[in-house]
Amino acid sequence: MSATMIKEFRLPDLGEGLTESEILSWKVAVGDTVTLNQVIAEVETAKAVVELPSPFAGTVAALHEQAGSVVEVGKPIVSFEVDDAGASPSGVGGTGAGATSEGASAENPAETAAKREPNLVGYGAVVERSGRPARRQRTFAGGVAEREATVEPAVEAAVEPVSAAEALPAVESMAPFAAQGERTAEKERPRSTPPVRKLARDLGIDLEMVKGTGPRGLITRSDVQDFAAGPQAQGAGSEVHAAAAVGASGERETRTPIKGVRKFTAAAMVQSAFTAPHVTEFLTVDVTPTMELLTRLKARREFAGYKLTPLTIAAKAVLIALRRNPTLNSRWDDRAQEIVQFNYVNLGIAAATPRGLTVPNIKDADRMTLLELSTALSALTDTARSGKTSPADLTGGTISITNIGVFGIDAGTPILNPGEAAIVALGSVRKAPWVHNDELAVRQVMSLSLSFDHRLVDGEQGSKFLADLGAILSDPAMVMTMI
Repeated sequence: MSATMIKEFRLPDLGEGLTESEILSWKVAVGDTVTLNQVIAEVETAKAVVELPSPFAGTVAALHEQAGSVVEVGKPIVSFEVDDAGASPSGVGGTGAGATSEGASAENPAETAAKREPNLVGYGAVVERSGRPARRQRTFAGGVAEREATVEPAVEAAVEPVSAAEALPAVESMAPFAAQGERTAEKERPRSTPPVRKLARDLGIDLEMVKGTGPRGLITRSDVQDFAAGPQAQGAGSEVHAAAAVGASGERETRTPIKGVRKFTAAAMVQSAFTAPHVTEFLTVDVTPTMELLTRLKARREFAGYKLTPLTIAAKAVLIALRRNPTLNSRWDDRAQEIVQFNYVNLGIAAATPRGLTVPNIKDADRMTLLELSTALSALTDTARSGKTSPADLTGGTISITNIGVFGIDAGTPILNPGEAAIVALGSVRKAPWVHNDELAVRQVMSLSLSFDHRLVDGEQGSKFLADLGAILSDPAMVMTMI
């Protein structure tokens, strides 16, 4: 008769460099029998909604977190009662009480098993002797990496965990924590995290004047924001945030917690707006020939069943214009003090979803035919709207398109996706009076907006790209002169 043992499953690192996730819902309850890789929970990171599979086959012994909880990577979320014989699928064990492993060291048999747990992306965060996962290097949007060092427990306990969304606006100011340096800093200034100190500098606030409400008097982002809001906000602390739940009928305000995708997007946009010097140019073009081309393509047998829209043609036109203006397909590497020009195009498409704005991208879009691009666009938008975009599809973009025309908007000044040199906004296609062949006629026109990073793209380069894009959309035959 085989014995049973308890195995803990810790929230895994989902491969995004993020430090926390929100448990949206549990798919199992205590006492349920689960199989290996059965979906047990749905979690939302700052970028996407992900289904968590079970790393063990057994019975759910305990759920350590409730739906709606925001959990740090590496913390236990569920325990399983499993048979001793089948406790370690693929030779890997858990971290529960009584866990053993024949391959573990004699000094601590459970240590080896605790260090590598199976999860949906391979293996989870490595658990050090302190019982906390060692933090790894993480890469934010645009490829900017934050190098982190393992912090001694005594110092780590005094440091507020920093989420990716908090880190983005202050990514340039962050440096590895050194144990000795942090102790010295604590004697010289109020304890806070680098992003909070940067926020205080940006708002012109002296941290000596701010009272910390975090652990051991740590000054948090909320403390600084409350101080900046004025005396009426002082001392509100957790009471203000506790009122963030949806208000009852008749209340004059409704507060919604800023988290998940919306929190990440807000931080990314702030970082982009205050890091890259934006320039926006506009061009209105007669796209009647493009609309006529769409009508002809839809009537052809080989295009039957494909979703062809102005976005499809515009996306292809952007890819062609990039060949002649490659500087717009690059990024600024501030750490290395280099300009990185991409020899491929991962085309980002801004998508409005119920959870907020996301910008998934089509990998190697420049190698696709029009039909392949149409298929990829349809799959991308459908997946984004359902909230199932994978983390890999949300990183690594090189240039983006935002189709504001679907909302009836003509033009705008889009903010760059962090790490990219340019973004194109497509306005609505409208019938308007236009001079055509020296005569006034009713034509279908569209406004194009191009925002670019002036560190990477000069006005001439941006203007030439926008002119090429307009030329293709106003006369698709012009492609013959460009490729």
